[in-house]
Amino acid sequence: MKPIEIQPQVYWIGALHPDLRIFDIIMATKNGTTYNSYLVKGEKTAVIDTVKEKFVGSFLERIGDLVEPAAIDYIVVQHNEMDHSGSLRALLDIAPAAQIVCAKPAVKFVQQVLNREASCLIVDPAQPLDLGGKTLQFLPAPFLHWPDTMMTYLREEELLFSCDVFAAHYCDSRLFNDQINRDFWPDYEYYFQTIFRPFKKHVRNGLKKLVDLPIRMIAPSHGPVLRRDVKRYIEAYERWSAPAPANVPPKALVFYASAYGNTELMARHIARGLEEGHVQAVLLDATALQVQDHLESIETADALLFGSPTLNNDAVKPIWEILTSLVTLDIKGKIAASFGSMGWSGEAVEMLDHRLTSLKFKVPFPGLTATLVPSSDDLQKCVAFGRSIAQQLG
Repeated sequence: MKPIEIQPQVYWIGALHPDLRIFDIIMATKNGTTYNSYLVKGEKTAVIDTVKEKFVGSFLERIGDLVEPAAIDYIVVQHNEMDHSGSLRALLDIAPAAQIVCAKPAVKFVQQVLNREASCLIVDPAQPLDLGGKTLQFLPAPFLHWPDTMMTYLREEELLFSCDVFAAHYCDSRLFNDQINRDFWPDYEYYFQTIFRPFKKHVRNGLKKLVDLPIRMIAPSHGPVLRRDVKRYIEAYERWSAPAPANVPPKALVFYASAYGNTELMARHIARGLEEGHVQAVLLDATALQVQDHLESIETADALLFGSPTLNNDAVKPIWEILTSLVTLDIKGKIAASFGSMGWSGEAVEMLDHRLTSLKFKVPFPGLTATLVPSSDDLQKCVAFGRSIAQQLG
C-alpha cells in the first residue's frame, strides 16, 4: 500500500492490521485496527508517530516513497505506547539527524523505548514549530490516556493529529470516514468507553484546548481519518465525558456473592443501615448478573460495597470479576467497603480491602466479617456498618 495524501503535502504512512482480534490483551478488535503515522512536508519534513514494530518494513518503505529518510528533520512523538513508538528506533537508524519532538513527560519514555539517551526537543504550546509553509502547534494532553500524550495541530490545513483521541480500532484501506460504507460508530464509541472512560476529567480538559481551533480534519492514531461531520465526533466526546449529575439521595450499590445465604444476610442488613442513613441501597447478586450491564450504574453510584465469603483462602470469582472490570471506569475517590461471612481463616475481606485501596477507592473502614451464620449481634453490626457508610456520604 502506497502513502495516501490526506492534505496537500501531508501523507498517511501508517500500517493496516485487519486480522487483529485482541488489542493490548483485553480489548476486542473484531474489525482489526490501523497504526496511523503521518508525514508533513514543508521546507522541512516531520514524521508524526511511528507504527507497531511488526510493520516496520512497510512503514519505512512508505517513507522512502516520499522522502530520503536521512533528510527527515523531526520525529514528533505524541505518545510512547508501543503501537505508536514501536518503529522509532528503526526510523532513527535511517534518519540519525532527526530531532525528536515530544512533551516533557515523554522524554523518559522515549529513552526507555530506545534503551539509550536521546536528545528531545520539549514542546511549548506557545512556540509553534515552523517547517516552512507548514506550522505545527503542540497541545499537551496529559492522561489522554498516558501522562506523555499530546496532540498536534497543523495550522495551514486546520488539521488535528489527535493521537488516541477520536480514534477507533477499525481497519479499512479506504482510510477516510466518508469513503467507508460500513458503520464504524460502535467501534468509535467502544474505543472511548474502553480507553478513555477512566479519564473523563482529562478528556474534558483536552477538549477545552480545541475550542478555539478551526478543525476541518482529524487524523487519529487508529482508525479512519475524519473529514466529514468532524463536529459530530468531537461532540460525542463532550457527551461521553460529561460529569454525571449528583444522586439525590446518594446511591450505594451492594454487590454480594453468597454460598449459603450468610453473606447475603449481611448484605441485606448493611443495606438497611444505608437506607436508615438516607442512602438509596441497591442489592445485586454478583452470581446472577452481567457486569457489563451495570457499568453505568457503577460509575454513577456514590458508594460501592462488595461482599464475599472466604473460599479456599480467597474471595470468590464473581466478586473479583466485577473488580477487574472497574479499571475501565471513572471510580477514583468513590467510597467503597467490603464484608463477608467466613469459616476459620477469613482472608477474603482483607484481600478485597487491599484491592479497593489499589483501585484508588476511599476505604473509610476495615471490612466487616461474621463467622459462619451471622448472630443477632453480627447483624446489628451490619446495620451500623451501613449507617457509617451513609455518614461518609452525608
